[in-house]
Amino acid sequence: MEISIIALPLIASIISGFFGKFIGDRNSEIITSLLVSISAILSALVLYEVIVNQYQDNITIATWISSGSLNVNWSMKIDALSAVMLVVVTSVSALVHIYSIGYMSHDPHKPRFMAYLSLFTFAMLMLVTSDNFIQLFFGWEGVGLCSYFLIGFWFKKESANKAAIKAFVVNRVGDFGFALGIFLIFYLFGTVNYSEVFQQIPNITEKNLVFLGIEINAIDLICLLLFIGAMGKSAQILLHTWLPDAMEGPTPVSALIHAATMVTAGIFLVVRCSPIYEYSEFVLNIITVIGMSTAFFAATVALVQNDIKKIIAYSTCSQLGYMFFATGVGAYNVAMFHLFTHAFFKALLFLGSGSVIHAFKDEQDINKMGGVWKKLPYTYSLMIIGTLALTGFPLLSGFYSKDAIIEFAYLRGNTTGYYAAGIGIFTAFLTSIYSWRLIFKTFHGDYNNKEIKIEDTHESPIVMLIPLALLSLGAIFAGFIFKDLFIGNYGLNNFWKDSIFFLKPLSNEHPPLWFLLLTPILVILSIPTAYYLFVKNKNLPEQIVKINKPLYQFLLNKWYFDELYDALFVKPSKKFGLFLWKFFDLKIIDGFGPDGISAIIKRFSVKANKFQSGFIYQYAFVMLLGFSALLTFLIVK
Repeated sequence: MEISIIALPLIASIISGFFGKFIGDRNSEIITSLLVSISAILSALVLYEVIVNQYQDNITIATWISSGSLNVNWSMKIDALSAVMLVVVTSVSALVHIYSIGYMSHDPHKPRFMAYLSLFTFAMLMLVTSDNFIQLFFGWEGVGLCSYFLIGFWFKKESANKAAIKAFVVNRVGDFGFALGIFLIFYLFGTVNYSEVFQQIPNITEKNLVFLGIEINAIDLICLLLFIGAMGKSAQILLHTWLPDAMEGPTPVSALIHAATMVTAGIFLVVRCSPIYEYSEFVLNIITVIGMSTAFFAATVALVQNDIKKIIAYSTCSQLGYMFFATGVGAYNVAMFHLFTHAFFKALLFLGSGSVIHAFKDEQDINKMGGVWKKLPYTYSLMIIGTLALTGFPLLSGFYSKDAIIEFAYLRGNTTGYYAAGIGIFTAFLTSIYSWRLIFKTFHGDYNNKEIKIEDTHESPIVMLIPLALLSLGAIFAGFIFKDLFIGNYGLNNFWKDSIFFLKPLSNEHPPLWFLLLTPILVILSIPTAYYLFVKNKNLPEQIVKINKPLYQFLLNKWYFDELYDALFVKPSKKFGLFLWKFFDLKIIDGFGPDGISAIIKRFSVKANKFQSGFIYQYAFVMLLGFSALLTFLIVK
């Protein structure tokens, strides 16, 4: 059963990718959706076994590498952590496959798209079920490759090609650090298998290494290098620039890759490696700072964006920041809880935005929408549920998981924890403001689209609405149902077991009542605030913008990170490349190489051509010279 979970998406990808032209578009859609859905059902059964019977296993599929001390298997590590990820990946993927049948109905390349989705699912499953760092890296690079395919799916669109390349290149920066981390692990321990590495970690706590001329603790260095990889994949600040641009891909891609699965791989990596990170207080503090900085940065940028998908993309970036600073304060189980609930409501919001875009004939600017809540009643209602869950409205999923992160940061008791909690609360308020801004500007107020008549907007087909409805159930109930299992004492004792390691037990204390009430009160107050700003008094935001024009431009241009990287890396690289091309390539290599040799041969051939006159006396003269030269050579010798 467990092997089938991985095998079915791979089989679906092969059938749709290689035989899609023969079996047809509809059969490709049905086969891929069916096989991935079966995989989702099997994943749910595995999670049930883990919860009820504390089931754990390590299933070896085949031997991959056996060379000296390096022994690597293709295998499936089944424990609480991988079981949760299996359910998240396969369930969201199955719903995205079904949703894509309606959303991509007019696309001429449906089998290729479905094949990419299934292949991505397979790569992600290989990542989360690995029992060693090499298989993890295989899945890591596999999802990166598939994201390149999917972001650039509409390859005739220049912006999509650029976005795909940008995502690929930025992730390579993080992946380089990740690869160095794996090399260092093998260098220190002679193995890349999780269990063997984790077992040896306490033995090297005092070991120092010299890296780039700096002496650093070995465990700190391992954690830092692995975290660089996590930063790239999970779009944390400094390596985040690819995520908003990736919205150029079809909306189902955004829901699958950039909401629920690939971008959470970095969180999974840190949690899986908790037996290493628990011994590095230094790197945990760095993770906390990076996480809270990302959460705040992305929320501020989302406030002023007008592309419906980019607002949700920055929201994803912000929520990933929450998850990271949860791991930074040692609350790995809380990070996984938010990862689990976030997958449902963020996929719901992305697919809901796709439904809106579908209704507006591919329009994504929220300033060109408005007043359609009666025309799109189901999409509107479901996106309201997703927004309430995202903002942490009381009793919905986000309320249980996001507020738990803020509480555990506060209970950490150190300066970093207090800062993270404070920024987490303020970011929660900003999240609520920009989320309701999206809802009010999209569905309420006046209809602002001059190109499409409001009568031409329409609700999405049932095949697109069913996945939205199912995701809304997770957005409503997942937090309440699973809170005790993920973050309660029962979960710590019986569910997570050895899959998460705690060097220091989590605090059992409760924050003061005012602290517990602060975030929900701000979230509730933000709703009428956003309604007043974006529906009742639309001139007020414009006046605020005029007063704070530099700040508005700063946020609108995403803190100028793209411009900064363009000035620091892109332009100097282009100039250096141009210099290498024109000087070394053209003048030196070509000049002394093929061009130089051909020029010399050409000159000799021109000179030699003069001897070919056709006169016998000239040929005789040349023969005589040659004979004289030969005699001279023989005599001298």
